Amino acid sequence: MIKIQPFGPVFLTGACLLSFTVLAQNETWELPRTSWGDPVIQGYWSNSSLVPLQRPTALGSKEYYSLEEYQDNLRRAFEGEASETEAGTAADVHYQFDDYLMNRTADSIAPNLRTSIISSPSNGRLPEATDDALARLEAYNVWREENQWESAKTRGLSERCLIWGQEGPPMLPLGYNSTYQFMQTENYVILQLEMIHDVRIIPLDGGDPKDNSLPQWLGNSRGHWEGDTLVVETTQFSGRTNANGLRGVSLDSNNHVIERFTRVSENSIDYEFTINDPTVWKQSWSGVYPFKAIDSPMFEYACHEGNYGIENILSGKRREELDRIEAARE
Repeated sequence: MIKIQPFGPVFLTGACLLSFTVLAQNETWELPRTSWGDPVIQGYWSNSSLVPLQRPTALGSKEYYSLEEYQDNLRRAFEGEASETEAGTAADVHYQFDDYLMNRTADSIAPNLRTSIISSPSNGRLPEATDDALARLEAYNVWREENQWESAKTRGLSERCLIWGQEGPPMLPLGYNSTYQFMQTENYVILQLEMIHDVRIIPLDGGDPKDNSLPQWLGNSRGHWEGDTLVVETTQFSGRTNANGLRGVSLDSNNHVIERFTRVSENSIDYEFTINDPTVWKQSWSGVYPFKAIDSPMFEYACHEGNYGIENILSGKRREELDRIEAARE
């Protein structure tokens, strides 16, 4: 069953983030606070979304869909999820997402009229990459073409069940299992993602994330409260994960991410982020979307149990190489 939060009046914040709240439910809603006075953001949340990172070029400067357009897009998207796969294709021999409730029809999706997650630049698309980043991307593609079949270590990080690029920061919606548990104490906020089960432990000391930190895959984060908004600043990326939107180009210590979490209703958190990495992008870029509260707890993410993908990929490549050797001998 598709679970969609009902629409109410649409409100625009200064960052043009849509907060889809039902006015009747919010007339008496008060922001809950912890015993030490901070806004409560802990709980289970989903950032599942049908909104793409980048706006389709055909939409031009169209920043929002009408409600009717959104509902039509939603209907067509779910019809596509439930459609049969074409016999003989890779999708047909992959495990069936429907059988394991792994498609988006099982998610709680927060309504969002935006045509893209990216809010800046105004065209809703990633900014132009630097020449250095493009050169690194080309070098990576050459390396990958020659080396990707060598061993498990030359396969992608997500295929090896180590990390997903969407884990962030910034955190971006996944195709499924877009579930988070937010936990908070007076001195820390903890963000746990179901997919690959990574945990971000964020001190609320307002310190500089560059201080006393080794580079990390997810960077080093420090947070503080600005009024009722949690602001998280992250730097010190290791350079071993891909830049969002530019596969093969790594985020390094020059990357600077600022995230903002604002609880706006019983069921919604507005999430905003800005990325500035002058070694990858010629300008900074920003995005916005809502987190939606969910009832279900997270489940264990068992990525390698029964997973024969890497074994089959590498053994298949070795068989292909032997076939070429045997053919050359004939």
